[in-house]
Amino acid sequence: MEPLNREASDDQKAQMIGQIKTSKAYSLAYEDMRFLNKRELRPVRLQLELLKPEMILREHRIRSTIVVFGSARILSPEGARKNLIAAQNEFKASPRNPELIKKLNFAKMRLKQSHYYAEAQKFAALISKAQQKDKGLEFVIVTGGGPGIMEAANRGAWETGSKSIGLNITLPHEQDPNPYLTPDLSFQFHYFSLRKMHFMMRAKAMVAFPGGYGTFDELFEALTLVQTGKKSLLPIVLFGREFWERVIDWDFLAEQGLISWAERRLFYIAETAEEGWAYIQSFWNKSGRGPWALEDKKKKNRR
Repeated sequence: MEPLNREASDDQKAQMIGQIKTSKAYSLAYEDMRFLNKRELRPVRLQLELLKPEMILREHRIRSTIVVFGSARILSPEGARKNLIAAQNEFKASPRNPELIKKLNFAKMRLKQSHYYAEAQKFAALISKAQQKDKGLEFVIVTGGGPGIMEAANRGAWETGSKSIGLNITLPHEQDPNPYLTPDLSFQFHYFSLRKMHFMMRAKAMVAFPGGYGTFDELFEALTLVQTGKKSLLPIVLFGREFWERVIDWDFLAEQGLISWAERRLFYIAETAEEGWAYIQSFWNKSGRGPWALEDKKKKNRR
């Protein structure tokens, strides 16, 4: 068949080139979000979620971290008192209403729990003040970036003028970051698995305050990693003996042979910020591998 030997007009050519340039196929692969979000690109997205925080943490010279977990639902003392006053006022207006009685009792419980917020805040302040004096940052507080205990820990670091890290996660009900995070060290993850890796990669201690499923998930993952040797031995501190010994019968697990008695001692239970920090310091002093020990060795070598 003979070619038609037809040529487009200049206007048609311009229009045709415009269509080509605006097509999805023509866009750069790394700028095409529709393409990057395809199921087949999951390995690439996983790699990006590993690399981005890692590169930024290196840029900021973050050498080691202390991970703080705990309930997102625990209120600050000031917030809990405000909540209780509101519940009391509602109860006074209708003292026989069973729902308001429940609400009042719940508000009282929240006020009692708020001391954990205060301890998390104090704990983070103690560590941040002690460990962020030089150019390389050791024992930087890292949390899940949300409210409750996470906010308390980030707030404690912020109050001392220190940096802290937030590893937030996209959830069905969107969780906003708490305001006390260092902006340049605030990350958002889609994959729980990559978020968990970043929690543990630089961790020199893992601290768990009372919490729910999320706290238990992270705590038992850390215990399992240490138990199986996938993570080097590190101090694991649980705050609140009354809570932890009621919610989990650790001795029963050992008696049943489901964990060994040595594994029963993989964690330490503390009541106060000072006690928890003292245990972490003692652990690393005995091992000779703490940040301060390494700095002393560097100074001796310089001499």
